[in-house]
Amino acid sequence: MNKPKENVSVISGDFLPKNKDAKKMSDKEIAKFAQKKADASQFNMMIGSKAEIDGQSQKGKLNIKNPQTNVYPVNVVITDDQTGAVIYTSGAIEPGEEVSNVQLEKKLEKGTYRATARFSLYDSKTKAKKGEVAAAVNIIVS
Repeated sequence: MNKPKENVSVISGDFLPKNKDAKKMSDKEIAKFAQKKADASQFNMMIGSKAEIDGQSQKGKLNIKNPQTNVYPVNVVITDDQTGAVIYTSGAIEPGEEVSNVQLEKKLEKGTYRATARFSLYDSKTKAKKGEVAAAVNIIVS
């Protein structure tokens, strides 16, 4: 059974108002805006390639930096490549902050461990995860 077609007319009393405050962006302003957006999408991670850990205290030196040029705070989680176990978690590192001494969360025996450091980037306002990058790290326990 076919219904008869209905014609519908839309009448609106709202029209785009005249230009008041808007102006064309200059090439310089467009470039600055584009650079700001590009900067927000870039992330530089900085972590030492090895951590030297004391076998007794499970503490040691490992440099992790979130450069001032980054826009997002990060959380770094280091996992043992062989077992997948979490060895260390940094907690929030804001742009311009660094960690230089670490306390392992999992006791490791003497030896060298291949590990992966995952930098998780978070939106500072919403706390939502924005992305992740990874780097290899050797954990040397003596």
